[in-house]
Amino acid sequence: MAPKTVAGLLKSEAKSQDINIKGWVRTFRANRFIALNDGSTLQNIQCVVDFENTDETTLKRITTGAAVHIKGLLIESQGKGQSVEVQVKDIKILGDSDPETFPIQPKKHSLEFLRENAHLRVRTNTFSAVMRVRSTLAFAIHRYFNENGFYYMHTPIITGSDAEGAGEMFRVTNFDAKNPPLNEDGSVNYKEDFFGKETNLTVSGQLEAETYAMALGKVYTFGPTFRAENSNTSRHLAEFWMIEPEVAFMDLAGNMDLAEDFLKYVLKYVLETNREDLEFLQQRLQDEEKGKPQAERSEMSLIEKLKFVIDNNFKRVSYTEAIDILRDSKPNKKKQFKYLIENWGADLQSEHERFLVEKHFNCPVILFDYPANIKAFYMRLNDDGKTVRAMDILFPGIGEMVGGSQREERLDVLTEKMKALGIDEKELWWYLDLRKYGTAVHSGFGLGFERLVMFVTGMGNIRDVIPYPRTPQNAEF
Repeated sequence: MAPKTVAGLLKSEAKSQDINIKGWVRTFRANRFIALNDGSTLQNIQCVVDFENTDETTLKRITTGAAVHIKGLLIESQGKGQSVEVQVKDIKILGDSDPETFPIQPKKHSLEFLRENAHLRVRTNTFSAVMRVRSTLAFAIHRYFNENGFYYMHTPIITGSDAEGAGEMFRVTNFDAKNPPLNEDGSVNYKEDFFGKETNLTVSGQLEAETYAMALGKVYTFGPTFRAENSNTSRHLAEFWMIEPEVAFMDLAGNMDLAEDFLKYVLKYVLETNREDLEFLQQRLQDEEKGKPQAERSEMSLIEKLKFVIDNNFKRVSYTEAIDILRDSKPNKKKQFKYLIENWGADLQSEHERFLVEKHFNCPVILFDYPANIKAFYMRLNDDGKTVRAMDILFPGIGEMVGGSQREERLDVLTEKMKALGIDEKELWWYLDLRKYGTAVHSGFGLGFERLVMFVTGMGNIRDVIPYPRTPQNAEF
Protein backbone atom coordinates (compact mmCIF):
# COMPACT_ATOMS: atom_id res chain seq x y z
CA MET A 1 0.00 0.00 0.00
CA ALA A 2 1.61 3.25 -1.21
CA PRO A 3 1.82 6.11 1.32
CA LYS A 4 -0.84 8.81 1.03
CA THR A 5 -0.21 12.55 1.33
CA VAL A 6 -1.72 14.69 4.07
CA ALA A 7 -3.30 16.91 1.40
CA GLY A 8 -4.91 13.88 -0.25
CA LEU A 9 -6.23 12.44 3.00
CA LEU A 10 -7.76 15.73 4.14
CA LYS A 11 -9.72 15.91 0.88
CA SER A 12 -10.93 12.30 1.03
CA GLU A 13 -14.07 11.01 2.65
CA ALA A 14 -13.77 8.97 5.79
CA LYS A 15 -14.73 5.38 4.96
CA SER A 16 -12.81 3.57 7.66
CA GLN A 17 -10.13 2.92 5.06
CA ASP A 18 -6.70 1.54 5.90
CA ILE A 19 -4.03 4.09 5.16
CA ASN A 20 -0.28 4.44 5.25
CA ILE A 21 1.34 7.86 5.73
CA LYS A 22 4.77 9.35 6.39
CA GLY A 23 5.65 12.81 7.64
CA TRP A 24 7.08 14.95 10.42
CA VAL A 25 5.60 15.53 13.85
CA ARG A 26 4.62 19.16 14.41
CA THR A 27 3.23 18.60 17.91
CA PHE A 28 2.41 15.65 20.19
CA ARG A 29 -0.17 16.34 22.89
CA ALA A 30 -1.18 14.30 25.94
CA ASN A 31 0.79 11.25 24.72
CA ARG A 32 -2.08 10.78 22.31
CA PHE A 33 -2.55 13.39 19.54
CA ILE A 34 0.04 13.80 16.78
CA ALA A 35 -0.22 16.77 14.41
CA LEU A 36 1.46 15.35 11.31
CA ASN A 37 2.67 17.30 8.29
CA ASP A 38 4.39 16.07 5.12
CA GLY A 39 4.82 19.35 3.20
CA SER A 40 1.95 18.72 0.78
CA THR A 41 -0.29 21.29 2.51
CA LEU A 42 -0.30 23.87 5.26
CA GLN A 43 -2.72 21.72 7.22
CA ASN A 44 -1.70 18.96 9.62
CA ILE A 45 -3.63 15.76 9.97
CA GLN A 46 -4.43 14.54 13.46
CA CYS A 47 -3.24 11.03 14.22
CA VAL A 48 -4.60 9.51 17.41
CA VAL A 49 -2.28 7.10 19.22
CA ASP A 50 -3.57 4.35 21.50
CA PHE A 51 -1.01 5.09 24.22
CA GLU A 52 -2.12 2.16 26.36
CA ASN A 53 -1.01 -0.24 23.62
CA THR A 54 2.11 1.70 22.53
CA ASP A 55 5.37 1.00 24.32
CA GLU A 56 6.82 3.81 26.41
CA THR A 57 10.10 3.99 24.46
CA THR A 58 8.23 4.77 21.24
CA LEU A 59 6.05 7.37 22.95
CA LYS A 60 9.15 9.20 24.23
CA ARG A 61 10.57 9.37 20.71
CA ILE A 62 7.44 10.98 19.22
CA THR A 63 8.72 14.55 19.50
CA THR A 64 8.49 17.74 17.44
CA GLY A 65 10.55 17.28 14.29
CA ALA A 66 10.60 13.48 14.35
CA ALA A 67 9.98 11.64 11.09
CA VAL A 68 7.37 8.88 11.45
CA HIS A 69 5.67 6.18 9.42
CA ILE A 70 2.09 5.58 10.48
CA LYS A 71 -0.31 2.84 9.49
CA GLY A 72 -3.87 3.17 10.61
CA LEU A 73 -7.51 3.74 9.86
CA LEU A 74 -8.87 6.96 8.32
CA ILE A 75 -12.06 7.81 10.17
CA GLU A 76 -14.41 10.73 10.71
CA SER A 77 -12.78 13.20 13.09
CA GLN A 78 -14.04 13.24 16.63
CA GLY A 79 -12.80 16.79 17.19
CA LYS A 80 -13.15 20.18 15.53
CA GLY A 81 -11.09 21.68 12.71
CA GLN A 82 -10.98 18.84 10.20
CA SER A 83 -13.33 16.21 8.87
CA VAL A 84 -11.01 13.21 9.13
CA GLU A 85 -8.31 11.86 11.39
CA VAL A 86 -6.11 8.78 11.57
CA GLN A 87 -6.62 6.10 14.19
CA VAL A 88 -3.06 4.81 14.60
CA LYS A 89 -2.54 1.05 14.47
CA ASP A 90 1.23 1.06 14.07
CA ILE A 91 3.87 3.80 14.30
CA LYS A 92 7.56 3.67 13.50
CA ILE A 93 10.07 6.40 14.24
CA LEU A 94 12.30 6.90 11.21
CA GLY A 95 15.90 7.85 11.99
CA ASP A 96 17.05 9.79 15.00
CA SER A 97 15.33 12.66 16.75
CA ASP A 98 16.76 14.88 19.48
CA PRO A 99 13.99 17.01 21.00
CA GLU A 100 16.48 18.84 23.21
CA THR A 101 18.38 20.41 20.30
CA PHE A 102 15.80 20.62 17.49
CA PRO A 103 15.63 24.41 16.89
CA ILE A 104 12.22 24.70 15.19
CA GLN A 105 9.82 24.43 18.10
CA PRO A 106 6.02 24.99 17.93
CA LYS A 107 6.25 28.70 18.76
CA LYS A 108 6.85 31.98 16.92
CA HIS A 109 10.44 32.40 15.71
CA SER A 110 11.99 35.57 14.28
CA LEU A 111 12.82 35.58 10.56
CA GLU A 112 16.44 36.31 11.48
CA PHE A 113 16.59 33.17 13.62
CA LEU A 114 15.01 31.13 10.84
CA ARG A 115 17.57 32.41 8.29
CA GLU A 116 20.27 31.05 10.60
CA ASN A 117 18.48 27.70 10.35
CA ALA A 118 17.60 27.89 6.66
CA HIS A 119 18.01 24.11 6.29
CA LEU A 120 15.11 23.59 8.72
CA ARG A 121 12.98 26.72 8.30
CA VAL A 122 10.91 25.18 5.52
CA ARG A 123 9.29 23.01 8.22
CA THR A 124 7.44 26.09 9.45
CA ASN A 125 4.09 27.11 7.98
CA THR A 126 5.43 30.41 6.65
CA PHE A 127 8.32 28.96 4.71
CA SER A 128 6.53 25.86 3.49
CA ALA A 129 3.85 28.19 2.06
CA VAL A 130 6.44 30.51 0.48
CA MET A 131 8.32 27.65 -1.14
CA ARG A 132 5.18 25.99 -2.49
CA VAL A 133 4.21 29.34 -4.02
CA ARG A 134 7.71 29.71 -5.46
CA SER A 135 7.45 26.27 -7.05
CA THR A 136 4.03 27.04 -8.54
CA LEU A 137 5.27 30.35 -9.98
CA ALA A 138 8.23 28.60 -11.63
CA PHE A 139 5.92 26.03 -13.18
CA ALA A 140 3.49 28.72 -14.37
CA ILE A 141 6.34 30.61 -16.06
CA HIS A 142 7.43 27.55 -18.04
CA ARG A 143 3.81 26.72 -18.82
CA TYR A 144 3.06 30.20 -20.16
CA PHE A 145 6.03 30.26 -22.50
CA ASN A 146 5.41 26.71 -23.65
CA GLU A 147 1.78 27.50 -24.47
CA ASN A 148 2.85 30.60 -26.42
CA GLY A 149 5.41 29.01 -28.72
CA PHE A 150 8.62 29.94 -26.91
CA TYR A 151 11.71 27.72 -26.79
CA TYR A 152 13.53 27.34 -23.48
CA MET A 153 17.28 27.86 -23.73
CA HIS A 154 20.10 27.62 -21.22
CA THR A 155 22.47 30.56 -21.48
CA PRO A 156 26.05 30.34 -20.12
CA ILE A 157 26.68 30.84 -16.42
CA ILE A 158 30.37 31.51 -17.15
CA THR A 159 30.79 34.47 -19.49
CA GLY A 160 33.42 36.81 -20.86
CA SER A 161 30.99 39.71 -21.29
CA ASP A 162 29.25 42.11 -18.91
CA ALA A 163 25.73 42.38 -20.36
CA GLU A 164 24.65 45.16 -18.03
CA GLY A 165 27.92 47.09 -18.11
CA ALA A 166 27.79 47.27 -14.31
CA GLY A 167 31.20 45.76 -13.67
CA GLU A 168 29.98 44.10 -10.43
CA MET A 169 30.81 40.52 -11.40
CA PHE A 170 32.29 37.46 -9.70
CA ARG A 171 35.51 36.34 -11.34
CA VAL A 172 35.92 32.71 -12.44
CA THR A 173 39.48 31.39 -12.44
CA ASN A 174 41.54 28.33 -11.62
CA PHE A 175 44.66 30.36 -10.81
CA ASP A 176 46.47 29.96 -7.52
CA ALA A 177 45.15 33.00 -5.66
CA LYS A 178 48.54 33.60 -4.01
CA ASN A 179 50.66 33.14 -7.12
CA PRO A 180 48.87 33.91 -10.42
CA PRO A 181 50.98 34.31 -13.58
CA LEU A 182 51.76 37.96 -14.27
CA ASN A 183 52.47 40.07 -17.33
CA GLU A 184 55.57 42.26 -17.49
CA ASP A 185 53.55 45.22 -16.20
CA GLY A 186 52.47 43.25 -13.11
CA SER A 187 48.89 42.60 -14.24
CA VAL A 188 47.44 39.08 -14.13
CA ASN A 189 48.04 37.15 -17.35
CA TYR A 190 44.60 35.68 -18.05
CA LYS A 191 45.82 34.10 -21.29
CA GLU A 192 47.20 31.33 -19.08
CA ASP A 193 43.91 30.88 -17.24
CA PHE A 194 41.53 27.96 -17.88
CA PHE A 195 39.52 29.77 -20.56
CA GLY A 196 42.43 31.80 -21.93
CA LYS A 197 40.74 35.06 -20.99
CA GLU A 198 39.15 36.84 -18.04
CA THR A 199 35.76 35.28 -17.24
CA ASN A 200 32.99 35.90 -14.72
CA LEU A 201 29.68 34.58 -13.47
CA THR A 202 26.91 36.02 -15.62
CA VAL A 203 24.68 38.93 -14.61
CA SER A 204 22.24 38.20 -17.45
CA GLY A 205 21.56 35.71 -20.23
CA GLN A 206 20.00 38.38 -22.44
CA LEU A 207 22.75 38.86 -25.02
CA GLU A 208 23.04 35.14 -25.70
CA ALA A 209 19.24 34.81 -25.75
CA GLU A 210 19.10 37.46 -28.47
CA THR A 211 21.27 35.29 -30.72
CA TYR A 212 18.82 32.40 -30.41
CA ALA A 213 15.76 34.61 -30.87
CA MET A 214 17.24 35.65 -34.21
CA ALA A 215 17.03 32.04 -35.34
CA LEU A 216 14.20 30.41 -33.37
CA GLY A 217 11.95 33.47 -33.23
CA LYS A 218 10.79 33.27 -29.60
CA VAL A 219 13.02 32.06 -26.76
CA TYR A 220 13.31 32.52 -23.02
CA THR A 221 15.85 31.86 -20.30
CA PHE A 222 15.13 31.08 -16.67
CA GLY A 223 18.30 30.57 -14.70
CA PRO A 224 20.67 31.78 -12.01
CA THR A 225 22.50 35.10 -12.34
CA PHE A 226 25.09 36.71 -10.11
CA ARG A 227 26.06 40.20 -9.04
CA ALA A 228 28.94 41.14 -6.77
CA GLU A 229 27.23 44.22 -5.39
CA ASN A 230 28.26 44.77 -1.79
CA SER A 231 24.74 45.58 -0.65
CA ASN A 232 23.09 44.28 2.50
CA THR A 233 19.57 45.57 1.83
CA SER A 234 16.32 43.60 1.94
CA ARG A 235 16.12 43.78 -1.88
CA HIS A 236 19.57 42.49 -2.93
CA LEU A 237 21.07 39.02 -3.40
CA ALA A 238 24.41 38.00 -4.86
CA GLU A 239 22.78 34.98 -6.52
CA PHE A 240 19.27 35.22 -7.94
CA TRP A 241 17.13 33.85 -10.77
CA MET A 242 16.09 35.75 -13.89
CA ILE A 243 13.39 35.19 -16.50
CA GLU A 244 14.39 36.72 -19.84
CA PRO A 245 12.29 36.25 -22.98
CA GLU A 246 13.56 37.55 -26.35
CA VAL A 247 11.39 37.79 -29.47
CA ALA A 248 12.38 38.50 -33.08
CA PHE A 249 10.30 40.92 -35.19
CA MET A 250 8.65 42.38 -32.06
CA ASP A 251 8.75 46.11 -31.26
CA LEU A 252 8.35 47.86 -27.92
CA ALA A 253 4.54 47.87 -28.08
CA GLY A 254 4.54 44.10 -28.61
CA ASN A 255 7.02 43.74 -25.76
CA MET A 256 4.68 45.60 -23.41
CA ASP A 257 1.75 43.42 -24.54
CA LEU A 258 3.78 40.26 -23.90
CA ALA A 259 4.95 41.31 -20.44
CA GLU A 260 1.46 42.33 -19.30
CA ASP A 261 -0.11 39.11 -20.56
CA PHE A 262 2.65 37.02 -19.00
CA LEU A 263 2.39 38.64 -15.57
CA LYS A 264 -1.39 38.34 -15.45
CA TYR A 265 -1.19 34.69 -16.46
CA VAL A 266 1.30 33.60 -13.78
CA LEU A 267 -0.43 35.59 -11.03
CA LYS A 268 -3.82 34.16 -11.94
CA TYR A 269 -2.36 30.66 -12.01
CA VAL A 270 -0.82 30.90 -8.54
CA LEU A 271 -3.96 32.52 -7.13
CA GLU A 272 -6.03 29.58 -8.35
CA THR A 273 -3.50 26.89 -7.43
CA ASN A 274 -2.16 28.06 -4.04
CA ARG A 275 -5.17 29.82 -2.54
CA GLU A 276 -4.73 28.19 0.87
CA ASP A 277 -1.06 29.23 1.07
CA LEU A 278 -1.86 32.78 -0.06
CA GLU A 279 -4.65 33.18 2.47
CA PHE A 280 -2.26 32.06 5.22
CA LEU A 281 0.45 34.48 4.02
CA GLN A 282 -2.15 37.25 3.78
CA GLN A 283 -3.15 36.71 7.42
CA ARG A 284 0.51 36.59 8.43
CA LEU A 285 1.12 39.94 6.70
CA GLN A 286 -1.93 41.52 8.34
CA ASP A 287 -0.77 40.35 11.77
CA GLU A 288 2.72 41.71 11.09
CA GLU A 289 1.38 45.12 10.05
CA LYS A 290 -0.71 45.57 13.18
CA GLY A 291 2.41 46.76 14.96
CA LYS A 292 3.24 49.36 12.30
CA PRO A 293 2.06 52.99 12.16
CA GLN A 294 -1.06 53.45 10.03
CA ALA A 295 0.90 55.32 7.35
CA GLU A 296 3.22 52.33 6.82
CA ARG A 297 0.46 49.73 6.46
CA SER A 298 -0.58 48.40 3.08
CA GLU A 299 -3.83 49.78 1.73
CA MET A 300 -4.54 46.47 -0.03
CA SER A 301 -4.41 42.94 1.32
CA LEU A 302 -2.06 40.46 -0.32
CA ILE A 303 -4.76 38.85 -2.46
CA GLU A 304 -6.20 42.26 -3.35
CA LYS A 305 -2.77 43.25 -4.73
CA LEU A 306 -2.71 40.18 -6.95
CA LYS A 307 -6.21 40.91 -8.21
CA PHE A 308 -5.25 44.57 -8.69
CA VAL A 309 -2.67 43.44 -11.25
CA ILE A 310 -4.81 40.71 -12.82
CA ASP A 311 -7.99 42.79 -13.21
CA ASN A 312 -6.58 46.15 -14.34
CA ASN A 313 -5.23 47.17 -17.70
CA PHE A 314 -1.67 48.45 -17.35
CA LYS A 315 -1.46 52.20 -17.96
CA ARG A 316 1.24 53.13 -20.49
CA VAL A 317 2.96 56.42 -19.74
CA SER A 318 6.09 57.99 -21.23
CA TYR A 319 8.95 58.79 -18.90
CA THR A 320 8.59 62.47 -19.84
CA GLU A 321 4.90 62.51 -18.87
CA ALA A 322 5.72 60.70 -15.61
CA ILE A 323 8.37 63.31 -14.73
CA ASP A 324 5.84 66.09 -15.27
CA ILE A 325 3.30 64.29 -13.04
CA LEU A 326 5.84 63.69 -10.29
CA ARG A 327 7.30 67.20 -10.43
CA ASP A 328 3.81 68.69 -9.99
CA SER A 329 2.69 66.16 -7.38
CA LYS A 330 1.80 67.13 -3.81
CA PRO A 331 4.52 64.91 -2.21
CA ASN A 332 7.16 66.55 -4.39
CA LYS A 333 5.96 70.12 -3.80
CA LYS A 334 5.71 69.49 -0.05
CA LYS A 335 9.15 67.83 -0.06
CA GLN A 336 7.72 64.54 1.21
CA PHE A 337 9.68 62.51 -1.33
CA LYS A 338 13.10 61.47 -0.09
CA TYR A 339 14.41 62.08 -3.61
CA LEU A 340 12.83 65.24 -5.02
CA ILE A 341 12.07 65.38 -8.74
CA GLU A 342 13.41 68.59 -10.23
CA ASN A 343 14.68 67.97 -13.74
CA TRP A 344 14.06 65.68 -16.68
CA GLY A 345 16.64 62.88 -16.66
CA ALA A 346 16.26 61.87 -13.02
CA ASP A 347 16.48 58.14 -12.29
CA LEU A 348 13.14 57.26 -10.67
CA GLN A 349 13.16 55.68 -7.21
CA SER A 350 10.72 53.20 -5.68
CA GLU A 351 8.81 56.00 -3.91
CA HIS A 352 8.13 57.70 -7.27
CA GLU A 353 7.11 54.47 -8.96
CA ARG A 354 4.72 53.55 -6.16
CA PHE A 355 3.16 57.04 -6.22
CA LEU A 356 2.35 56.64 -9.91
CA VAL A 357 0.81 53.18 -9.38
CA GLU A 358 -0.94 53.56 -6.02
CA LYS A 359 -1.92 57.22 -5.91
CA HIS A 360 -2.01 58.81 -9.35
CA PHE A 361 -3.18 56.12 -11.81
CA ASN A 362 -4.45 53.46 -9.36
CA CYS A 363 -3.39 50.62 -11.66
CA PRO A 364 -0.15 48.95 -12.75
CA VAL A 365 1.92 51.30 -14.90
CA ILE A 366 4.31 50.79 -17.81
CA LEU A 367 6.79 53.62 -18.22
CA PHE A 368 8.54 53.87 -21.59
CA ASP A 369 11.01 55.98 -23.58
CA TYR A 370 13.60 56.60 -20.88
CA PRO A 371 16.63 58.90 -21.14
CA ALA A 372 19.40 57.08 -22.99
CA ASN A 373 22.05 58.00 -20.42
CA ILE A 374 20.38 56.05 -17.59
CA LYS A 375 19.75 52.89 -19.63
CA ALA A 376 21.88 50.10 -21.14
CA PHE A 377 23.84 50.38 -24.41
CA TYR A 378 21.76 47.76 -26.26
CA MET A 379 18.46 49.65 -26.09
CA ARG A 380 17.19 51.16 -29.34
CA LEU A 381 17.81 54.88 -29.68
CA ASN A 382 14.73 56.96 -30.55
CA ASP A 383 14.71 59.53 -33.33
CA ASP A 384 15.04 62.34 -30.75
CA GLY A 385 18.56 61.11 -30.02
CA LYS A 386 18.10 61.39 -26.26
CA THR A 387 15.64 58.63 -25.31
CA VAL A 388 15.61 54.87 -25.86
CA ARG A 389 12.83 52.34 -26.45
CA ALA A 390 12.95 51.06 -22.88
CA MET A 391 10.07 50.09 -20.62
CA ASP A 392 9.63 49.34 -16.93
CA ILE A 393 6.53 47.78 -15.38
CA LEU A 394 5.56 49.14 -11.97
CA PHE A 395 3.55 47.24 -9.35
CA PRO A 396 1.91 48.34 -6.07
CA GLY A 397 3.97 47.95 -2.94
CA ILE A 398 7.19 47.09 -4.74
CA GLY A 399 7.76 49.49 -7.64
CA GLU A 400 9.66 48.14 -10.64
CA MET A 401 8.83 44.52 -11.47
CA VAL A 402 9.99 44.19 -15.08
CA GLY A 403 12.59 46.00 -17.16
CA GLY A 404 12.84 45.59 -20.91
CA SER A 405 13.40 47.26 -24.25
CA GLN A 406 13.36 47.09 -27.98
CA ARG A 407 16.95 46.15 -28.82
CA GLU A 408 19.16 48.30 -31.05
CA GLU A 409 19.21 46.44 -34.39
CA ARG A 410 21.21 49.03 -36.37
CA LEU A 411 24.92 48.20 -36.53
CA ASP A 412 26.16 51.77 -36.96
CA VAL A 413 24.10 53.13 -34.07
CA LEU A 414 25.06 50.25 -31.76
CA THR A 415 28.80 50.51 -32.47
CA GLU A 416 28.68 54.27 -31.93
CA LYS A 417 27.00 53.80 -28.54
CA MET A 418 29.54 51.14 -27.55
CA LYS A 419 32.42 53.40 -28.52
CA ALA A 420 30.99 56.27 -26.44
CA LEU A 421 30.72 53.96 -23.41
CA GLY A 422 34.15 52.39 -23.87
CA ILE A 423 32.80 48.90 -24.63
CA ASP A 424 35.31 46.87 -26.65
CA GLU A 425 33.82 45.70 -29.96
CA LYS A 426 36.22 42.74 -29.99
CA GLU A 427 34.63 41.37 -26.82
CA LEU A 428 31.15 41.45 -28.38
CA TRP A 429 32.01 40.62 -32.01
CA TRP A 430 29.42 37.83 -32.01
CA TYR A 431 26.71 40.19 -30.71
CA LEU A 432 27.51 42.68 -33.45
CA ASP A 433 27.27 39.87 -36.02
CA LEU A 434 23.51 39.80 -35.36
CA ARG A 435 23.39 43.32 -36.77
CA LYS A 436 25.39 42.29 -39.84
CA TYR A 437 23.53 39.15 -40.85
CA GLY A 438 19.73 39.29 -41.09
CA THR A 439 19.23 42.12 -38.63
CA ALA A 440 15.65 42.86 -37.62
CA VAL A 441 13.60 44.58 -34.93
CA HIS A 442 13.57 42.47 -31.77
CA SER A 443 12.68 43.00 -28.11
CA GLY A 444 12.73 41.38 -24.70
CA PHE A 445 12.52 41.94 -20.97
CA GLY A 446 13.95 40.72 -17.69
CA LEU A 447 12.10 39.76 -14.52
CA GLY A 448 13.87 38.99 -11.26
CA PHE A 449 12.15 35.84 -10.04
CA GLU A 450 12.73 36.51 -6.34
CA ARG A 451 11.17 39.96 -6.69
CA LEU A 452 8.08 38.32 -8.17
CA VAL A 453 7.97 35.79 -5.31
CA MET A 454 8.23 38.67 -2.81
CA PHE A 455 5.28 40.41 -4.41
CA VAL A 456 3.13 37.27 -4.44
CA THR A 457 3.96 36.12 -0.90
CA GLY A 458 4.15 39.52 0.82
CA MET A 459 7.53 38.69 2.34
CA GLY A 460 9.47 41.86 3.11
CA ASN A 461 13.00 40.50 2.70
CA ILE A 462 14.32 38.86 -0.45
CA ARG A 463 16.37 36.46 1.69
CA ASP A 464 13.13 34.81 2.74
CA VAL A 465 11.93 33.83 -0.74
CA ILE A 466 14.97 31.82 -1.90
CA PRO A 467 16.00 28.56 -0.20
CA TYR A 468 19.58 29.57 0.62
CA PRO A 469 20.34 33.29 0.21
CA ARG A 470 23.78 34.40 -0.91
CA THR A 471 24.63 37.86 0.43
CA PRO A 472 27.80 39.75 1.51
CA GLN A 473 29.65 37.73 4.17
CA ASN A 474 27.11 34.90 3.91
CA ALA A 475 27.42 31.71 1.88
CA GLU A 476 26.23 29.27 4.55
CA PHE A 477 24.61 25.96 3.64
